[in-house]
Amino acid sequence: MARAALTPLGVAALALLVEAPMHPYEMYQLLMARHEDRLVKVRPGTLYHAVGRLEEAGFVESTGIDRAGNRPERTTYRITGTGRDALTERLQNMLAEPVNEYPSFPHAIAEAHNLPSGVVLELLDRRVANLEDQLDFLVRGEEAVAAKGVETKFWIDVKYQQTMLRTEIDWIRSFQNDLRSGQLPW
Repeated sequence: MARAALTPLGVAALALLVEAPMHPYEMYQLLMARHEDRLVKVRPGTLYHAVGRLEEAGFVESTGIDRAGNRPERTTYRITGTGRDALTERLQNMLAEPVNEYPSFPHAIAEAHNLPSGVVLELLDRRVANLEDQLDFLVRGEEAVAAKGVETKFWIDVKYQQTMLRTEIDWIRSFQNDLRSGQLPW
């Protein structure tokens, strides 16, 4: 696995292993408990495969196999020095280099003129309602982790996502106002 090919799920797995050695199912449970599925697509099977690729690349290594009762065997992994270097390099690139991720909403807006304005307004009302639900969820999440005393650096992405959601909601409302007022001919 080339460092440039370190996937978002690979980054998430390596970041967890910086915290402590763990097995993939434990990683999955922790990602879900932290609602990290907001940031990276994660399923148990894909996580196991990602960890296998990380091991093949020398980014993680097995620390042993455990078995508790009737449960299946679980291999625990830890991050290697090479893995820590790869994680550092990938995070630095992700932070510094903007990438066009081709989100579908800008594409939909660019082609919205193909729909009647009333339909566009109705659909955008639904989108705003969904975005407001997501924002409420993030605000409640922020309150919960702040109440637990979790350092902000561990959930700064929540503040970023709140800002992005607020910005999108504001933009949509402004667009809708222009459309409703006739300032934007349709």
